Amino acid sequence: MTPVPFYKYQATGNDFILIDNRDGIVKASIELAQKLCDRKFGIGSDGLILIQKHDTSDFEMVFYNPDGSQSLCGNGSRCAVNFAHKLGLLDNHTTFMAYDGLHEAEILDNKEVRLKMSNVQNVSHLADGTFVDTGSPHLMVFTNEVNNCNVVEAGRSIRYSDTFKAKGINVNFVEVKEDNSIFVRTYERGVENETLSCGTGVTASALASTEKGLVSPIRVSTKGGNLSVEFEKNSTSEFTEIYLIGPAKEVFSGTIDID
Repeated sequence: MTPVPFYKYQATGNDFILIDNRDGIVKASIELAQKLCDRKFGIGSDGLILIQKHDTSDFEMVFYNPDGSQSLCGNGSRCAVNFAHKLGLLDNHTTFMAYDGLHEAEILDNKEVRLKMSNVQNVSHLADGTFVDTGSPHLMVFTNEVNNCNVVEAGRSIRYSDTFKAKGINVNFVEVKEDNSIFVRTYERGVENETLSCGTGVTASALASTEKGLVSPIRVSTKGGNLSVEFEKNSTSEFTEIYLIGPAKEVFSGTIDID
């Protein structure tokens, strides 16, 4: 058994285990992610993040969902940026490698993290809702009563439907509010439950909301806190210069024995 330091971070209630793995001591695996993310027998979190060396950027972020699957994680990326700053890998600006490629980010004067997301080509309309891929696939269901939604039951029903069960889908329930804002609740695949916030889901929901008349920047409320999404949209409905902005904070640290 090897004692390994870990750090717990949260970004609008989305919580993550972060490990400095630049020395390569931790061997990433599905089993390790499942063990550490378990809220009863492990540390407990919505995901595991390893910070690793990268040849052409400041660091590489390796992310695992609690079930061991991998994808881009927007809130996790913002936590990774703050953690990398703590490790001395960057000043206020950074480039890092993630699941879907290279990303840029900066730590603002108010300590929030402004994360640049990959371009999004279009918004698609499916029978179950509106589809947008923001590094992780998302389906948006617009409703006037998000607070009254049974997010787990309804989200799980869509996620495990014949259409999506093979690869899975994240399901966002979106309510358009006044003053160019939205309220979002998300059922996350990989977590297989509602999370207090989902960065890629918040981003996808904001982009999809442009079809409801909203424009950049869009303020987003979640059960875990508030974020904002900035973007540019061209005449062919391609979204560029997409930024997810919000807080990311260290909660506590410790050491855990890993085989």
